[in-house]
Amino acid sequence: MRVFRKLALGASMLALALSACSTGGSGATIKIGSDDFDEAKVVAEIYAEALEAKGFTVDRAGIGLGTRDVTKAAIESGQIDMKPEYIGSGLGAYGGTSSNSSEQNKTNLQQALSAKGGGITVLDYTPAQDTNAFVVRKETADQYHLIKMSDVAPVQNQLKWALATDCPTNPLCAKALKDSYSLEPTNVTLLGACSGPMAQALLKKTVDVAELCSTGPEIKTNGWVVLADDKQTQPADNLAPIVRNDLLAKVDQAKFKDALNAVSAKIDTATLAQLYYDVAVGHKDLKDVASAWLKSVGLVS
Repeated sequence: MRVFRKLALGASMLALALSACSTGGSGATIKIGSDDFDEAKVVAEIYAEALEAKGFTVDRAGIGLGTRDVTKAAIESGQIDMKPEYIGSGLGAYGGTSSNSSEQNKTNLQQALSAKGGGITVLDYTPAQDTNAFVVRKETADQYHLIKMSDVAPVQNQLKWALATDCPTNPLCAKALKDSYSLEPTNVTLLGACSGPMAQALLKKTVDVAELCSTGPEIKTNGWVVLADDKQTQPADNLAPIVRNDLLAKVDQAKFKDALNAVSAKIDTATLAQLYYDVAVGHKDLKDVASAWLKSVGLVS
């Protein structure tokens, strides 16, 4: 009896072990985070659902955690294991010089991250890009004859500005505005990057210039004017998952990377803009938007 019981117990443990192997390995919980705006949050949710479909366990507590400064510290400390990163802006945040080359930005970002937090890996980036965009209402553009950013300097202090909360320390914001366009506006409100409040401030005429994402659905919906970045201050900003190396050591790396790289390959700029629109303007639930899209492209059943 005892022999049979031990054999049965051994068989049960073997079955459990095989089950663990078939669903992603160690059973490590993957802590996913993101910056706190709808586009980044929906992409993080897509990562979460794609990984869950492959048997991984996911903790979403870090989705929408805060500004890049907050999520940067979080991934370096291990508070989160991974996040969607805009590779040009991310490189700038780590002190690198970003460019219009997506591949070069990825390479340089990887070099910068290799020594951070015990090592962080950049996975495949999307065809989609989303850059910082400085946006005005059409009547403002007409009144001040604004077409490109170089047109703004002479009237900058006649305008009320809404800039991202990290703008003062972000080299692609305050520094780029000053160095390339001689822009140091005095009437500035700091709001969440690419956020609903940022768009609402422009819509309600609380501000005249707003820093939004180039894929922001409010731009098209309201007929706003994106001022051309004629000095090319904004880099190629494709999205890529960045992942702590200590997490990669705990999971089935091939399965993990394949799941996320397959997601990145399917997100072009039109798709990214639509996902953003569905959440920010359509007010649809993040999980519903992510699930519907993953099913539509055949990444989950």
